[in-house]
Amino acid sequence: MPDELSKSEIRKDAVQDGVTAAAQAVGTVTGIVTGAVTDVARALGGFATEIFEIRDSTKRALRDHDRGDHDQGDHDEAPEV
Repeated sequence: MPDELSKSEIRKDAVQDGVTAAAQAVGTVTGIVTGAVTDVARALGGFATEIFEIRDSTKRALRDHDRGDHDQGDHDEAPEV
């Protein structure tokens, strides 16, 4: 008696292979999306850090300027003669 698969078993194998292929594709896409979201979150976090640093240095510069601690070599006013 030759090894023969029934039509039902052939269909079951085809469905099983299709589901397996779909699950692998979903897993691959999920990994890609997860990596992209992680990269975007890190980029936005780095940008926010830069903005905070710029804000803080601006506050320090304005405070120093108000106290008269500003650098003599770089200012907008003409030197007094």
